[in-house]
Amino acid sequence: MTKILSSKQRLNQLLAEHYQEAQDAKEAGRPVAWATSIFPQEILEAMGFAIVYPENHAAAIGARKDAPQFLKKAESDGYSIDNCSYARINLAYAELLHSDAANIPVPDLICCCSNICLTTIKWYENLAKHFNCPMIIIDTPSGMTDDISEERVRYIRGQLEEAIVQLEEIAGKKFDYDKFKDVMRISNETATWWLKATDLLKHKPSPAMGFDMFNYMAPIVCFRGIESGRLLFKQWYEELEKRIENGQGPWDDKEEKFRVLWDGIPCWPYLSSTYKVLKKNGINMVTSTYPESWSLLYDVGDLDGMARAYGSLLVQRSMDHGVRRLCRLASEFNVDGAIFHSNRSCKGMDFKQFEIARQLKLQYGVPSVFFDGDQTDPSAFSIAQYETRVQALLEMMASNVEKGDR
Repeated sequence: MTKILSSKQRLNQLLAEHYQEAQDAKEAGRPVAWATSIFPQEILEAMGFAIVYPENHAAAIGARKDAPQFLKKAESDGYSIDNCSYARINLAYAELLHSDAANIPVPDLICCCSNICLTTIKWYENLAKHFNCPMIIIDTPSGMTDDISEERVRYIRGQLEEAIVQLEEIAGKKFDYDKFKDVMRISNETATWWLKATDLLKHKPSPAMGFDMFNYMAPIVCFRGIESGRLLFKQWYEELEKRIENGQGPWDDKEEKFRVLWDGIPCWPYLSSTYKVLKKNGINMVTSTYPESWSLLYDVGDLDGMARAYGSLLVQRSMDHGVRRLCRLASEFNVDGAIFHSNRSCKGMDFKQFEIARQLKLQYGVPSVFFDGDQTDPSAFSIAQYETRVQALLEMMASNVEKGDR
């Protein structure tokens, strides 16, 4: 009898298959693209490229404690420690081409979309130069307004159309528009199941540990346009629904006493440590800024809608939009507090955190704390500082409950 794997077991299996399939594609002569995490993967999938994501790969290296050798190599090559640690790890990997954590094949194409940060532009330009391969860039300009103007939509759509022409030249074949629409459909369905699953954490008590969401971030990047990704997130949703029906909370051995919002990328080398400090105190992280970041929804076949979706990420929006988004999440998920990771690698996002924290307190009475860290550089994080900040938040949340404010 075949054993049915849980979504978490299937997740690990899919990731192992993902890296192996990329290596197999390279050996078989199929073109390999390195792409930023929210590059319009639909156009690459439609052309049959094998896609790997350097940010995901760097996060895996960090989580498996293999980052220091790459960070040291990048610094010896002249990259400042003030640069993003994902970039430093990946640029060093491009030289060393081996990690005990996981390996990815040499790229035939570099694909960059600026919707996550501007650092990626120079980072990926350096990769294209190093590997002497072509680069496709999709520029998604930021704006000070909340709305994504029609001019910006047309600008991004024009680049998508040009990228398709470039891909035809690189691959030596015509673009498959039928396959493109199929990938668009799968991508929309996968993103919908991802959002539906993460939205179930609104239930009180939450049916899952919010840190599980961080584990599922890798497949929502790698498998958004692939049928196996759609099935994975549908299964996760169904598992969480069943837990709610059975009255199960996030832990079998502990009660969910407090619910918090987490802002910022996790500290991958210390994912377990940061989680355990919260669990010890009955604190469950139930939401963050990330679930909606991969909920890229548009009508199948609508290139304008696709352009709007890829140009509407948090980085492209105003400060007011960011404040409203976090305040809405705090309200919808009924949080008692917020934890802000002041991430050394992600300064563009960190600069907004202080105003967002102030507004959370003013509008909803939600207390917050900040801790210093980095997504993959272990030298920038102190578990002692983190524990101290969590303890301070615990005291503020308990005080609010005692006063009847929450």
